[in-house]
Amino acid sequence: MTAPHTPAIDTRSPRYLDVHILQTLPFSNVNRDDLGSPKTVTFGGTTRTRVSSQAWKRPTRLAVEARIGQKARRTRRVPLQVAKILAENRGWPEDLAELAGVQIIKSTETKLDLEDNDTTASLLFLPDEAAGALADIAEKHRDKLEKVLGSKNATKPQLPKEAIHDILRSRNGSIALFGRMLAEIPGAGVDGAVQVAHAFTTHSTSVQADFFTAVDEVDTWASDAGSAHMNTGEYSSGVFYRYATLDLHDLTRNVPDQEMAHELAAAFLTEFIQSLPSAKKNSTAPHSIPDLVHVAVRSDRPVSLAAAFEQPVQAGRTGWAQASRTALTTYAAKVNTLLGDTGRVHSAYAGVDDAGSQALGGRAESFPALVVAGLAAAFARSGGAQA
Repeated sequence: MTAPHTPAIDTRSPRYLDVHILQTLPFSNVNRDDLGSPKTVTFGGTTRTRVSSQAWKRPTRLAVEARIGQKARRTRRVPLQVAKILAENRGWPEDLAELAGVQIIKSTETKLDLEDNDTTASLLFLPDEAAGALADIAEKHRDKLEKVLGSKNATKPQLPKEAIHDILRSRNGSIALFGRMLAEIPGAGVDGAVQVAHAFTTHSTSVQADFFTAVDEVDTWASDAGSAHMNTGEYSSGVFYRYATLDLHDLTRNVPDQEMAHELAAAFLTEFIQSLPSAKKNSTAPHSIPDLVHVAVRSDRPVSLAAAFEQPVQAGRTGWAQASRTALTTYAAKVNTLLGDTGRVHSAYAGVDDAGSQALGGRAESFPALVVAGLAAAFARSGGAQA
């Protein structure tokens, strides 16, 4: 008997879309610690300024949502949201609306607990329209809620559990990209397709203090001249290495529609390049763009180039930026030699100058052109990503 034919595995099928960014930030503090100082990390035996992955992921997510027209919200106030919709938009009495909001959570019959009947103990991440859909469920069972209002049965589940679970499991493009942790509802967790690293400076940094004052501008007498407020802010500056990877298999598992998956990948890649955390923006306006963006599509595994900067870059006459671009290119060439060409499906870059090496692939004239080429490679074969 002839053995059944086993199709060969296509080792060149796109799986990961890596994006590497070098970006110079001037005097700024885009991500503060609990004391208001720039966050730091010790890497290569020296202190670097750090921007947490959450700080850079949030503006990226909000920009992606605006681009695709699908918002998602993190909140512990779902009961209050539902109550407000019913009371203000649908004319329910306030006490009945509040009961409906509480019942939305109690009727799940899970560990999704309430705190003071106002907020959930867990932070929920739901499509923007989820609160309205939950209010619709309460609307369909208004008679039942009116019967138990004020009675001891008001604390017992009154609404259909599965209907509520279906809403809490619902997802949109934003959730498909960035994922959701919700262990309390079976099947509600979503493994995000996007992984974002903490950004850090390619070189050693130190905190720079800024002493400032504010003057009281109302009826200031000569004897009272001077500052009404004095304080010191803390800032830093430098060249940051940023890295993220998009798992194309996870994306197409979360969004089977290939056209939508392509749209989400384009939105993420574009907005991750353009985004910037907003802390202290009014007082520093640190609105720079990346010096260099390198996009690689791989079939084997995601590859970060963070180790290029384990030895901190030294600033010469040209500063840190050019030296950082050289360090990244040099290390990428070594990585390509070690890993070989098998896993690298596509490689290209765009930046303020010519990298002068094929280690980063061909040069694109602009960031939009770089994104288009990367997506074409990522989705070239059978939609680009098969689970």
